[in-house]
Amino acid sequence: MPVWLNLIFVFSLLIAILCAVWIAHDCRRYPQRMGIMNLVWPLCALFGSLPLVWFYRRHGRATGGHTYGDTPMPIAVAKGALHCGSGCMLGDMIAETMVALVPAVLVPLGWPGLFDEKMFAAWVLDFIFAFGLGIVFQYFAIAPMRGLGPGDGIVAALKADALSLISWQVGMYGAMAIAVFGIFRPLFNVTPDAASPAFWFAMQFAMIAGLATAYPMNWWLIRAGIKERM
Repeated sequence: MPVWLNLIFVFSLLIAILCAVWIAHDCRRYPQRMGIMNLVWPLCALFGSLPLVWFYRRHGRATGGHTYGDTPMPIAVAKGALHCGSGCMLGDMIAETMVALVPAVLVPLGWPGLFDEKMFAAWVLDFIFAFGLGIVFQYFAIAPMRGLGPGDGIVAALKADALSLISWQVGMYGAMAIAVFGIFRPLFNVTPDAASPAFWFAMQFAMIAGLATAYPMNWWLIRAGIKERM
């Protein structure tokens, strides 16, 4: 892969990391009313980069403005989808790092037996971590807002976020498949993994694709009263 292209990948990642650091610092200055959002915004900046900073400053910063109940629907849906995506982002980061450091974790998940492609088995691990962390994130959003105990809170979190998480992962997997099988392999004869900047650059766009596929689902979930309006 050309050096100049890797430099572009690294530059994009560094900008996103700086955005995440800035938002994390800003959340310390202006803590979110919903505590879990202090993690959601910086995590989403890792793929949203500068546009996410703009959205956070305009619609997410805890310095007044809309309350949860009167947030315009398109903004509330975007926040709900980003909340889901933050768990996916963190889960995928953990899972893919594990795969890069200890590939044997994929053996129980079907590689190299069921799947010839290591990436497919890695997606199974991605989903396990993303789903688990996504439900945890949703629990800490929905339980305090509804005053639910642990049992009821977990059930409500599953109802609110399961379909959202699945729809997000569908978009993410589709975009990563296009990046690997449609771009990196045919053009550069490489399959990037978590040890390469190319992988995480592709993941940024894959997460944006996940946001696009999760947005309609979150609209329906919020409209149906299954998911809280943020």
